[in-house]
Amino acid sequence: MRRFVQLYEALDASTSTNDKVAALVAYFTAAPPEDAAWAAWIFTGGRVKRAITSTQLREALIRATGLPAWLVEDSYEHVGDLSETIALLLESRGLAHEHTPTVAQGNEPSAMSLKEVFEGIILPMQRMDAEQRVHALGRAWGMLGAHERFVFHKLISGSFRVGVSRTLVVRAIAEAFGLPRAMVAHRVMGSWKPSAQAFAQIVAPATTSADGGNAPSQDGLNQDGSQPYPFCLASPLEVSAASLDAALGPVTNWLAEWKWDGIRAQVLRRGESIAIWSRGEELLTDRFGELASELHALPPGIVLDGEVLAWDAQRDKPAPFADLQTRITRTRGPKPEELLFVDVPVRFIAYDLLEHEGRDVRARPLRARRELLEGVLHELHMRSGSASIGTSTVLHTGSWAELATLRGQARERGVEGLMLKRADSAYGTGRERGVWWKWKVDPYTIDAVLVAAQGGHGRRASVLTDYTFAVWSGQQPGTGELVTIAKAYSGLTDDEIDRVDAWIRRHTLAKHGPVRSVTPELVFEIAFEAIAESNRHKAGLALRFPRIVRMRSEKRPHEADSVGQVRALLGASFGASLGASPGITPS
Repeated sequence: MRRFVQLYEALDASTSTNDKVAALVAYFTAAPPEDAAWAAWIFTGGRVKRAITSTQLREALIRATGLPAWLVEDSYEHVGDLSETIALLLESRGLAHEHTPTVAQGNEPSAMSLKEVFEGIILPMQRMDAEQRVHALGRAWGMLGAHERFVFHKLISGSFRVGVSRTLVVRAIAEAFGLPRAMVAHRVMGSWKPSAQAFAQIVAPATTSADGGNAPSQDGLNQDGSQPYPFCLASPLEVSAASLDAALGPVTNWLAEWKWDGIRAQVLRRGESIAIWSRGEELLTDRFGELASELHALPPGIVLDGEVLAWDAQRDKPAPFADLQTRITRTRGPKPEELLFVDVPVRFIAYDLLEHEGRDVRARPLRARRELLEGVLHELHMRSGSASIGTSTVLHTGSWAELATLRGQARERGVEGLMLKRADSAYGTGRERGVWWKWKVDPYTIDAVLVAAQGGHGRRASVLTDYTFAVWSGQQPGTGELVTIAKAYSGLTDDEIDRVDAWIRRHTLAKHGPVRSVTPELVFEIAFEAIAESNRHKAGLALRFPRIVRMRSEKRPHEADSVGQVRALLGASFGASLGASPGITPS
C-alpha cells in the first residue's frame, strides 16, 4: 500500500506526461505482481463497487474523533474533499474508534499490501450492513498511516481519480516489459480479475497467429473468448470545407460514412457465445437480448465494430439517443426484456470487421476489411433474414464539396455528421491522428445564467468549477423565472476559472452542502450537441454534452435565452421527425 500511495502522490503532483510514465514504469517493475495487477486494473478503468456511503464515512469519523457533526461539515466545506478532510481530522485527533484499536498516529505507513487492502478490507465491506461497515472502517484506520488513509478513502468511496489515462498506463506497462503497446492495450480490455496470474498474462511475451496478428482467444485474459479489442478512435476535424483537399488529399483516398448517434460497441461471436461490449468496456449482451439472439446466426470467429442505435420503426430511421439511454438505465421489472423491446427497439449498424474466421484482421487495409464485412453480413441476411443487423453505407461522392453538402443534411437525417476513414488504413489502437476523422455538424449554442456552483475534483477540489446554468421559463428572454437546464465544468481557462471562483464566493446567496447558489448575474454561452425532453432539470429539457464556450460579459441576465427559444431547437435536434432516413443497408 505504501508503494501505491507514493505512486498516487507522484502522479497527482505532476503535469508532465513523461514524469507520469516514469513513475508508472517504476511502480510496475518493482511492485509484487498481485499489487501491480490491482493497480493496472484500477488505472485502466476497473471500478470497485462503492464499499461505504459518505454518510457512513462521516458517522465513523464522528465516532473515532468525538468531534461534533457541525465541525466535521464545516471542515469539509473548507477543505473541499471528503477523503482529505477525514484523513486530516484523524491525524490531528489520533483518537481510537470506540470498538477498535487506536487510530495509527502520524504518517507512519502500514505493512499492508494493496492486495490485502482490497481483498481483506474493501471487498468484504461490500457484503456488510451499515453498522458493520462503520466498525470495519474504524479497524482499517487503526492499520493505515495518514497518507494511506487518504487514498483508501478514495478507493472505498468510488471517488478515486488521478490524472492518468488508460493510454499512459498501457504505454508504461509496454515500456516496463518490452511489449508492443497495441498488445498490452488488447490484454487489459474487457472484464478480468486482478491477480498475480492475470498480471503475468498481461506482461507475458507475445503469442501470435500465423499471419502475425494477436491470437485473440489465447492472448487475452478472458479465456472464454469474450475479450474485445481496443477501439480505434477518431479525432475531430477542425478545418473548413474549402481546405479539405489541401489537408486530407484527394477524396478518393477516404471512405465516408454517417457518424451515428448511438452506443459504440463491438460484437463478438466466438465459439457458441455472443458478447456485446461498449467502448466503456461494459458488457451489454443481456441488455440487448434481441440483438444477441440474431447475432447467433453469424459464423463463429467474427468480431464486428459498430453502433447500437435506438430505432424508429415507423419512420425507419434512428431515434434520439435519449431513447437509447432509457433502454440502458430503466429499472428492470418482472419482464423487462418484453417492455424494453416494445418501447425502444434497437439496431446494430456495423462499419468494420476486426476478426474473421477466428483470425485478427485489423492489420489489413480498411477497404479490404469492408469487403469482408459486407460478405459476412450478406450471408447473415440471406441465412436468417435479420432486420436488426446491418452495415453503415459508404457515401460515394466525387468531391469534398459534395461531402460537405451531405454533412449539411446530418441533423435532418438523425446523425451527428460524417466519419472520414483512410481507405488504406489498418484498424488502430486508440486515437491515432490522421487515420479516422469525425466531421461533426456545428453545435447548438444558447445563452444561460449561472445560478449555482460547487467544487471540482482532485487538485481543483477547493475551487468552484462545476457550474449549474438556467434559462427563463417563459417564451421570451426575461419572462417567467430562471429554471435550471444544464451543468457544465469545461471550457474556461485557468485564469477565467479563478476569476469566476472569486466572484462566486463574493456573491453566494446560500449553501446546500457543497453547492452554493449565487446571485443570477453572469451569462455564459453554452454549446451542446443535441436536446431532448427530460425531467432531470426544471426546464424540462436536457442538453447533450454541454460545455462552456465563453462568458458573455456584455449581456445582462434578462437577455439570456428562454425555455421557449431552447424548445424551438428540439424539432431540429438529432433524431427529430424531419428528413429522410440515413443510408443503411441490411447487407
